Amino acid sequence: MRCSNEGFAFGPRQPGTVARGAFQAHEPVPMKKNVVVALAGVLIVAGAVGAWWWTSERPRAASAAAAPDAARASATLVTLALAQRQDVPVTVRVNGSVVSLNSVDLRPQITNTVREVHVKEGQFVKPGQLLFTLDDRADQANLAKARAQQRRDEATLADLDRQYRRSQELVAQNFIARSAADATLSQLESQRAAVAADQAAVQAAQVALGYDTLRAPIAGRTGAVAIYPGTLVQTSTPLVTITQLDPIAVSFPVPEAELQPLLAAARDRMPVEALVPGRAEPLKGTLGFVDNTVDPAIGTVRAKATFANADQTLWPGQFVETRVTVRTLAGATVVPAAALMMLAEGATVYVVNAQGQATARKVQTLHTFGTQVAVGGVEPGEQVVVEGKQNVRPGGKVRTGSAAPAAAASRVPA
Repeated sequence: MRCSNEGFAFGPRQPGTVARGAFQAHEPVPMKKNVVVALAGVLIVAGAVGAWWWTSERPRAASAAAAPDAARASATLVTLALAQRQDVPVTVRVNGSVVSLNSVDLRPQITNTVREVHVKEGQFVKPGQLLFTLDDRADQANLAKARAQQRRDEATLADLDRQYRRSQELVAQNFIARSAADATLSQLESQRAAVAADQAAVQAAQVALGYDTLRAPIAGRTGAVAIYPGTLVQTSTPLVTITQLDPIAVSFPVPEAELQPLLAAARDRMPVEALVPGRAEPLKGTLGFVDNTVDPAIGTVRAKATFANADQTLWPGQFVETRVTVRTLAGATVVPAAALMMLAEGATVYVVNAQGQATARKVQTLHTFGTQVAVGGVEPGEQVVVEGKQNVRPGGKVRTGSAAPAAAASRVPA
């Protein structure tokens, strides 16, 4: 027997064989194999956990992080404005026409021939100024005849008056009868009536003679003159038209809904403005007349204001824009007119609260002026949607974008 590192053996060792009961130093250890298996299991579990987190928890965390941005992106972008409190004058703006306060068509009162024309076209005349002279020869002769008849009858009246006084003396002395004195008195009274008739005839002749001179009845400007010396004119022939230009009036219609305030404004002589094309500053006038009938066809009442017109800025027949303040809404709530929505149930606005939630609210339109409107149903300081309201839904969220534009949009012009 021999001893070696390969174990104990009896006899010689054959190649590739191991003796029974020999110790094998290079055989794998069972504990090392278990460690490897454990590590492989840990890796498999870690991979499964990672895959689960990647497929489920990561999208959830990403969606939670993006929720504020998504909520902001879902809110409707709008422009807001603040409702303000202010006094609103109710001003009626309508087109009116310039009319003269006094206009006269001068016509002759008799048929006669024009002897002389004393006026020119477009001339300013004063009351009583001589304009036309007609042929007055026949009327002068009639007046002279009437005066001669009056003087003759006055002479006869004087003679009868002397006879009556003498008869009274003779009756007192019993030289004549009372009946003779009474007859003289009757002749005297008859002659007095004749003299009175002569005086009336003289006046009639003077009136007829006055028809031969035509004078200006009012102050104003003359129109076209188509009459010349030698023209035969009749009572239907207009000689000239005289139109008063200073002062002058503007007539304009007012809706019947403003009738009572208009009557109060007329009693208070409220001012009226007239905007003339080509003139920067409006003319100032005074409301002085409201017609006594409302036109049922168009539902308006005619009003008239008087203007000083020394420089002839206003001309009869001219169209001008008029403005008159009939009343004032004290402490009214004013919003931009663009905020109104005309729906089936009436005028509506979107009101936005502090949380950015829009609520549809029905309002009453009191008065529209320019780009703003006075309404009822909205309190001063509340925010209303001006732009983007077509995309807003009742109860939905809204946003105003950047801070600077929102602040600028929230200001309502006075």
